[in-house]
Amino acid sequence: MKLVVVGDSLLDVDVLGTVERLCPDAPAPVLDVEEERARPGGAGLAAALAAADGIDVTLVSAVADDEDGQRLRDELARVPCVLGPSPAPTPVKTRLRAGDQSIARLDRGGGPGAPQATDDMLDAVLEADYVLVSDYGRGLVRDERLRGVLARRPVVWDPHPRGPDPVPGARLVTPNAAEAKAFSGHADPADALTALRDRWRARAVVVTLGSNGALLHGGGTPVAVPAPRVPVVDPCGAGDRFAVTVAARLMGGAAMDDAVADGVTSAAEFLRCGGASGFRPVDQLSTVDAVRARGGVVVATGGCFDLLHAGHVRTLRAARSLGDCLVVCLNSDSSVRRLKGPDRPVTKEQDRVEVLRALGCVDDVVVFDDDTPERVLADLRPDVWVKGGDYTVDSLPEADLVRGWGGRTVVVPYHRGRSTTEMLSRRG
Repeated sequence: MKLVVVGDSLLDVDVLGTVERLCPDAPAPVLDVEEERARPGGAGLAAALAAADGIDVTLVSAVADDEDGQRLRDELARVPCVLGPSPAPTPVKTRLRAGDQSIARLDRGGGPGAPQATDDMLDAVLEADYVLVSDYGRGLVRDERLRGVLARRPVVWDPHPRGPDPVPGARLVTPNAAEAKAFSGHADPADALTALRDRWRARAVVVTLGSNGALLHGGGTPVAVPAPRVPVVDPCGAGDRFAVTVAARLMGGAAMDDAVADGVTSAAEFLRCGGASGFRPVDQLSTVDAVRARGGVVVATGGCFDLLHAGHVRTLRAARSLGDCLVVCLNSDSSVRRLKGPDRPVTKEQDRVEVLRALGCVDDVVVFDDDTPERVLADLRPDVWVKGGDYTVDSLPEADLVRGWGGRTVVVPYHRGRSTTEMLSRRG
């Protein structure tokens, strides 16, 4: 089943180091930087958590075309995404951390102008079995077309004080205690629950209470859900962890109270392991690591693979025969549009990924958003890079890059008359 996470994505950066002295000119700690780690935040973190759980997930979000936006896309490279444009700079939250403690946070980006949902984004939501709305107040879920589509799907809505009300009929809305008070005006979570369920016309509302668990109201008497006692150093990301678990359990058919109880337990375990700072996104290149560990040959090829045809399959089989695993580097939807024109791709990104992964000759698929594959190749570093078509090795700009780590580039035969462009031109 397909979970789609919709909402605002951020770039979170942890600058890690040690503090052993104060500034000579002010009572401020001096952080001796040892490492910097970036990760997706907001809806991006929720989608990455779902992917790490093995859930079939797609992120629907808006990301600016700026340096921080590219860095965020890189961090999301292993999560299937449908990313629209954003008019505001990419929001970045940088935390300065010594040991397990944050000593300061620097925020930049964001600003006026709300992103608009694209047709591709709406299509992705319509294909969902369940939707998690991860609203971080940046404006995407105010889009009226998107709200109309969300009202037609089963939705768990994680709200934000600067965001809009959830769409009526949401299966579950998940404010924390501070958010529930801000939305309702009631300090008592039980009073807030009743007021918000009526205001939002939601099937159920749960107020998360940190170490005190959660309070669920789905009609009748509210149900208290206790939380396991765990040491909490960094609470960042606990709400996303809770919402993802609840959405996944509901998608699988669990009862509401059981899903919420699992969400509370999952959030507690997440915090026990260090919260967002301790989370590492799922590594979909583990097949590559296993092949390398046993001394095997990693083969990669790339392309749009829009309307999959016999020419594609022959190229992929030929590529796979050259080594011990084959990774397909797939152009994202936005990359295909820039290369092929506004009417392409015919087949959307998540469908192209699914079809390629179903082929026995393909071991993995990595989506990239650039016009050329150099960046993803530099991360993957295949032993063999394969291109199909009427190229020569010398005409491929990535050949020098692959040669730089001792790899080689191979061109396999071009199958004349079997190309997506020719098929579409005949159809027209």
